[in-house]
Amino acid sequence: MPGFESFGEAERKEVQDVLDSGILMRYGFDAMRNGHYKAKSLEEELQSTLQVKHAQLVTNGTAAVSASLAIAGVGAGDEVIVPCFTFVASFEAIMMLGAIPVLVDIDDTLTLSPEAVKKAITPKTKAIMPVHMCGSMANLDALKKICNDYNLVLAEDACQAVGGTYKGKYLGTYGDVGSLSFDFVKTITCGEGGAVLTNNPEFAKHADQFSDHGHDHVGNDRGAESHPVLGYNFRISELNAAVGLAQVRRLKDFIAIQKKNYTILREALSEIEEVTFRTVPEGGEESYAFLNFFLPNLDTARKVIASFKEKGVDACFHYYDNNWHYVRKWDHLKDIKTLYPVSKEVKEGLSYLKHKTFDQSDHFIGRNISCLIKLSWTEAEVKERAKLMVQAIKESL
Repeated sequence: MPGFESFGEAERKEVQDVLDSGILMRYGFDAMRNGHYKAKSLEEELQSTLQVKHAQLVTNGTAAVSASLAIAGVGAGDEVIVPCFTFVASFEAIMMLGAIPVLVDIDDTLTLSPEAVKKAITPKTKAIMPVHMCGSMANLDALKKICNDYNLVLAEDACQAVGGTYKGKYLGTYGDVGSLSFDFVKTITCGEGGAVLTNNPEFAKHADQFSDHGHDHVGNDRGAESHPVLGYNFRISELNAAVGLAQVRRLKDFIAIQKKNYTILREALSEIEEVTFRTVPEGGEESYAFLNFFLPNLDTARKVIASFKEKGVDACFHYYDNNWHYVRKWDHLKDIKTLYPVSKEVKEGLSYLKHKTFDQSDHFIGRNISCLIKLSWTEAEVKERAKLMVQAIKESL
């Protein structure tokens, strides 16, 4: 990760097809596009690669999360349970629908704690949204059982974990609906892009309509299409889709490179007794986009991340003090600082953040360091990196 490290002739060829036709929009202009439908082709490739019945492309991962929840019936006043360790887009996408994000603790998977989820369910709960952070998954069997018991939607946010699997299913395809991101720093990229995944034909139809102003896409005359429902403009461009089409065909190669580099680093760090690793639920396999490990305490983690920087070990993150990914620094959410009016119901629904603590999550995030796995490293570079990481950790203990 990320796919932008490995642009080549395949990506250039797909983009050139679009430039040669001059048709950058995914719909219409059939006579001018020389038979090239890059967005449609990418959706078909995703369906084949990820073994899912339906994939709907959208502009980005945030749009994919909003669309996936909307087509599952989440709307104004509904509550969606999400982890307190995620990217800010998760709660932004929920609030865009007028719904309320209910943040709960994570466990040693660095994802949703099923026990915390159970405690957070109310009559307003509509969906549970596990966010597969840093390439690995929540305990999806446990969360699916909770959803079945309470008649809730399981909406996977797999934006950071494309290519990971759980019990033989790709992440994003296990629940009722899933979302992916193909932004510039994801394992495969469109530059900007995202996808809604589902095996539910009704959800698929609604995703298709919702992402294009409610168009029904029936027939070949775009001007004559009807609008059976309200929708939005989440259309991806043909240029973005062209890049993604080449990249998704390379996904298995990218995952193999990530796994090789991940394994070298993990084996080196495994020799340090004080280092432990995130739990991957039984039956799961990471996408190997990140190596996540725990140190004995918060103070040591801070020393190690500082030492990494001094030694030139880049792309490692201590999320405890991070503005983008952990609840501690989300004052704009806690204080509801927006540029638009927020309903009284949403304000009241978020009031819990003024007093709620996340001690269990602090315990895990405070001790965790997450290191991005790059595609461009040579084996020699990975081994040198491993040596420097081991030195930094030993010196900090």
